[in-house]
Amino acid sequence: MTADTRAQVIIVGAGFAGLCTAIKLAEAGFEDFRILEKADELGGTWRENTYPGCSCDVPSLMYSYSFAPNAHWTRMYARQPEILDYLRRVVRRYGLGRHIEFGTEVTSYEFDEDADRWHVRTAGGRSYYPRIVVAAPGPLHQPKAPEVPGRDRFRGKSFHSAQWDHSYDTAGKRVAVIGTGASAVQFVPRLARDAQRLSVFQRTPHWVLPKWDRRLTRTERLAFRVVPGLRRLYRYAIYWIHEALILGFLHPRLMRRIEAIAKGQLRRQVADPGLRRALTPDYTIGCKRILISSDYYPALQRENVELVTGGIAEITADGIRTHDGSEREFDAIVYATGFAVSDRFAAERIVGKGGLTIQQAWRDGMEAFQGIAVAGFPNFFLMLGPNSGGGNQSIVFMIEAQAGYIVQCLRQMEQRDVTRIEVRAAVQRQFNRWVHGKLAGSVWNTGGCDSWYLDDTGANRAAWPGSSVSYWRRMRRLNPEHFEWTSAADREPEHAYHGPATLAAGTEELPVTVTLSGHLEPIDGAFHWYGRVAADDAVIAWKRANRRVMLTLPGREPVHARLVEVDPWGHVRISGAGIPPFPVESLEEIERTEVTGSPVAGS
Repeated sequence: MTADTRAQVIIVGAGFAGLCTAIKLAEAGFEDFRILEKADELGGTWRENTYPGCSCDVPSLMYSYSFAPNAHWTRMYARQPEILDYLRRVVRRYGLGRHIEFGTEVTSYEFDEDADRWHVRTAGGRSYYPRIVVAAPGPLHQPKAPEVPGRDRFRGKSFHSAQWDHSYDTAGKRVAVIGTGASAVQFVPRLARDAQRLSVFQRTPHWVLPKWDRRLTRTERLAFRVVPGLRRLYRYAIYWIHEALILGFLHPRLMRRIEAIAKGQLRRQVADPGLRRALTPDYTIGCKRILISSDYYPALQRENVELVTGGIAEITADGIRTHDGSEREFDAIVYATGFAVSDRFAAERIVGKGGLTIQQAWRDGMEAFQGIAVAGFPNFFLMLGPNSGGGNQSIVFMIEAQAGYIVQCLRQMEQRDVTRIEVRAAVQRQFNRWVHGKLAGSVWNTGGCDSWYLDDTGANRAAWPGSSVSYWRRMRRLNPEHFEWTSAADREPEHAYHGPATLAAGTEELPVTVTLSGHLEPIDGAFHWYGRVAADDAVIAWKRANRRVMLTLPGREPVHARLVEVDPWGHVRISGAGIPPFPVESLEEIERTEVTGSPVAGS
C-alpha cells in the first residue's frame, strides 16, 4: 500500500471547490491530501462547458478567490477560456499539481467503522484509505438528458451543450436547440450567425436581464494592477449590489423593480407583440434562474431563426414533431437541458455507518447540516451540498466559507485526538426544519414555476435561505456541540447485535436484518432493548397497520416487540422490554429481567 493511497484526506474534483479546499488545507498545515479528478484536466464545469459564447454570469472581478485575485481579466464578464486559465495559474501558484491525480474517477465510497477510514475505489481499480473525504464534484457536472420520446432514433448529429462537439460545423446546417436556459442564451446568438435555419424549442420562457458586458480598457486593466485597493473596491461594490438582491428572493413582492428592468429590455428589443408574449414568463422573476443576456432576444428575430413553443411530441429519425402535428427536419439537435442538480448523488455508491447508503439517507430528499455534513456519514464532507447555493451571489464566496469550515473540523479532530467526526442527527433535523421554514415564503418556493431549485417532492434542496453574509457567519466559527467526536480505540460498540432475524405477525413471517442495542434500566429494573429493522416495504406496512409482532434471532427464543416509527432513512425503529432477543453477557441482568421485566413490549 503506497503513501498516496493512505493519504489522510481525499478531495474528489479539481474544480473551484476542490482546489479551494486543497489550498486552505495546505495553508493550515494539512499537506497529506490527494485530489482525484476524473478528467485529464482541471476546471470542473469550466472544463466541461466549452460551447460557443460560454461565459460567467457573475462579473469577473467577483469570480475569483478572495485570497487569489486575478489581475488579468479582459472583460466585465469573463469567458470560459479566461476562467480556466485563471484556475491553471492558481494551481501553479499554490503548487497543487503534485497533489492531483488526473484520469482517476471515483466509483464508490465505503466507511470502515472499525478503522474510522473510508475505502475509496476508482474506475481504474485503485483503492484509497483516507481518514477524511471531501466530495467536491460540483452541482453542474452531470448533464441532464431530456425525457423526449425517440431521442435514439434521430439520424443526424446530436449532443448536450455541456458535451459540445467542436468537430461538427453548424454553418449552413438546419439546427434545433431544445431548451432556453442559461447555456442556450449564450450560444444561440452564435449559432444564429451561420446556421441555415435555427429552431429554438422553448417549454417555459425565462426572465432575461441586460448583460452589461464589454472589454476592459487597457487603462482599466493597468489601474487594477497598480492602484492600491482599486480592484478590491470594485469587488466590494459588486458584492454588495448582488447581496442586496436577497431581500427580493426572500420577499417576492420586492422583485417587481427587477422584473420591470427585464420587461423594459423585452419591450425595447422585441417589437413583434406575438413574439413578445411568447417570451414573457407568467411567474415571478427569480423563481427560475434569472438569465443575463443582451443579444439573445435580437438573435431570435433573425430571418433564419424561429422560436417554437408548441411543445415537442417526439423526435423522429429526421427531425422533431410537435404537438400540433407539424414536423421539422434537422441536421443537428443541441440539448440545452441543464444538469442533474437535485439528485446529483442518485447514482453514487456512498455507504456510511451500518451499511446506510446515501440513497437511503436521502430517500425523502437531499439534506445535510449547513450543506456540508450528513448524519450517518462520518468523516465525510460535501462541497456545495444541499441548500448551500444561492441565486444572487458568486458561488466562490460560499465555497471559501465551506473550505474554511472543513479546516476547522480537522483542527478540532487533531486537538481532541479523535478519529471520527459526525454531525448529530438531531442537529441536522433541527437545521433543516429551520432552512425549509425560511424558504417557504421565498420566490423559489412561491413564485409559480417549476425549477431545478425544487426536487420531485416540491422541496427546495438547492438554495440557502438568506444572504451569503449570513452563511459566512454560520461557517465562520465551528460549534463543537454540533458534532460527535470519538476514536475507534475508545468507542464502545454501537450495537449488541447486527444481522438476520425473523419478524412474525400472526401466521405471517418476514426475514429481516436488524441492528439492536439495549440497557438495564435502574428505575424499573427491566432490560430495555431497541434498534432498527433495515428498510423494507413490508415492515413499513406492518408498522403503519400497528401490527403486534414477535422478533426472533437465530438460535434464540421469540420475544414480543413493538414497531415504533419509520426513521428519516426509511428504517423501522423497534423496541421491547423484558427478555432481550440477543444474548446478554451478564447472567445477573437476565435473571433480574426474568423476575421484574414485563413480558410484553414496552418502552
